[in-house]
Amino acid sequence: MKKQPEITERTKQAFIKAFCELYRQKPIDKISIQEISNKAGYNRSTFYKYFCDIYEVLEYIENDVLDYVKQNFVQPKTQELTHSMQDILLFYEEKSEYLSSLLGDYGSNRFMERLKKGFSNKMDVENLSEKNPLMPYLEEFILSTSLSLFHLWQRRQKDLTPEQLFDLISRLRTGGLTSVLQE
Repeated sequence: MKKQPEITERTKQAFIKAFCELYRQKPIDKISIQEISNKAGYNRSTFYKYFCDIYEVLEYIENDVLDYVKQNFVQPKTQELTHSMQDILLFYEEKSEYLSSLLGDYGSNRFMERLKKGFSNKMDVENLSEKNPLMPYLEEFILSTSLSLFHLWQRRQKDLTPEQLFDLISRLRTGGLTSVLQE
């Protein structure tokens, strides 16, 4: 008898959620399959029906986030990045559990680089052509700063309204620190 797809998906998500909770607390090499299984409320053997090891869980989560970016932010025909701060907020809201783990204290720089690459296909940096030698630095600055500020906002329990956060990012992008510090 085949299990119902919604039950199967719920079980898989329980393992993913348990992994995320543990990955926020400690490095991946300190997490065991038994620990994930116990936290998820299933047997260790059930874990192996969904994943072959812990790194496959991590890969699944990373790919899910990167697929979301590709599907929701990059236009397939032009490969241009199309997004607003509202879109990025929605992204952080929908993927908050994954992102808080992947970008947390024990997350990997490799994932952050993959995430930035997903966003930077063709970034809109005001009035600069791609041939400008400063372009990679500007893209890096904008992406790193924006992603870091969204992550900090989440860690601080969203102590600013989304509008305040968007305004801060926008002012930093257009006027730099001076525009914010002169308030």
